[in-house]
Amino acid sequence: MTRLPIEKKESIRWLEKLRQSIERLGDPHRCIHIADRESDIYELYCLTQELGTHFIVRACVDRLAGDGGHTIATEMEETSIRGLHHIEFRNDRGEMTKAALEIKFKRIKVLPPIGKQKRYPGLNLTVIHASERGAPRGRKPIEWKLITDLPVHGRSEAIEKINWYALRWKIEVFHKILKSGCKAEDSKLRTADRLANLMAMFCILSWRILCTPTMKAA
Repeated sequence: MTRLPIEKKESIRWLEKLRQSIERLGDPHRCIHIADRESDIYELYCLTQELGTHFIVRACVDRLAGDGGHTIATEMEETSIRGLHHIEFRNDRGEMTKAALEIKFKRIKVLPPIGKQKRYPGLNLTVIHASERGAPRGRKPIEWKLITDLPVHGRSEAIEKINWYALRWKIEVFHKILKSGCKAEDSKLRTADRLANLMAMFCILSWRILCTPTMKAA
């Protein structure tokens, strides 16, 4: 599957959405595209450079790095911890709890997959790892591996990028309210205009629910 052109994969939709958002906003340099592991696509990274925009993506693939004789994970294992970041979050039981994350970051030359190295160049990207220190027994430790084209010069800038990525969960909750709460997908409307009006109303309702104090605590 790695050798299959991106144009023939379902993941081409992420590149198309990136282009569409740039066209609508009209200011690519100010845009930072934040996405989960589904968007860990080398073609997307190249496209952001082509369009002059930026990204922060949670990495899924341990890509080749440097001269191609090792991977990103190898370089990050040899990178020293640059500080701690304390966070508060809701666990699986709905209880608020705290965690300390060890922060690492490094600017790394990242290489395309072997089958695509003739088509795409190597890119100098920033890798940020946030790993939980001393996770309690019975719970999987928090581990975020982010990759971005944005520079990071210190701990505060790394935490800034981590916090930007964390905002993605608000969008997840918004969509959950829209789909599960409002049952938007169950609509029986038959015309695009009626469906657009309904979705506009649902979006306002979902946003108001999301902004209530109880939802903010989540």
